[in-house]
Amino acid sequence: MLDLLRARLRQRVEPVSMPAEPSPLPARFRGRPALNGEAARSLPVIDLGRSVFAPEEITDRDHGAAFTADYSMATRTREALVMTDGELELAAALDARMRSLLGRSLRLRSVAAGSCGGCEAELTALGNVVFDMARFGVQFVASPRHADGIVVSGIVNENMRGALEKTYDAVGDPKIVIAVGACAISGGVFSESPEAKGIPTSIPVDLWIPGCPPHPLTILDGLLRLLGSRDAGPKSV
Repeated sequence: MLDLLRARLRQRVEPVSMPAEPSPLPARFRGRPALNGEAARSLPVIDLGRSVFAPEEITDRDHGAAFTADYSMATRTREALVMTDGELELAAALDARMRSLLGRSLRLRSVAAGSCGGCEAELTALGNVVFDMARFGVQFVASPRHADGIVVSGIVNENMRGALEKTYDAVGDPKIVIAVGACAISGGVFSESPEAKGIPTSIPVDLWIPGCPPHPLTILDGLLRLLGSRDAGPKSV
């Protein structure tokens, strides 16, 4: 243990400042899209729930759009991810009763329901020294029986749908569901396939986190908003 502490002191790695704003992200980071100038008055429909945040998604359009460095994109409803009026309604906190039941901790079971592994890599990163999700009382657990909710990633193909529904049923009530990534939200790049439509309507979702994959800060920001540690509200583009 002493050796670990000494190594940490030598590395001088500090967790990002949350809920205060962390240090600026790299220039190549692609966050919430925004429009500039006159283009903002004729905003096209942008569905963050299907977006893979590729440059072609906005550069092929003649409306002055650009990806920003804003990582805050999680919402409480699927409809809120469809930007039609230049604003994105960020996630609001769970109701007072749910937050009272959860107390100071949140235990989640991760379900990879047909994924490339990208979203799972970002979820794993939440446990490292940089993001340190545990300092906010949020941890992943091995069994749904020990969880307050589930985090779903992947397209939810037919082979995984039954397993996902069984995992959801195994979590005690009341419970929360978090959709992470374009695949879980809409099927992502596979959305035209009848085999990949994201989380089925039989499972109610409490938090939608867009991205392909979402940055750990986007996930952490959404979790903190759900727990009431960050303010909700609209963000203009």
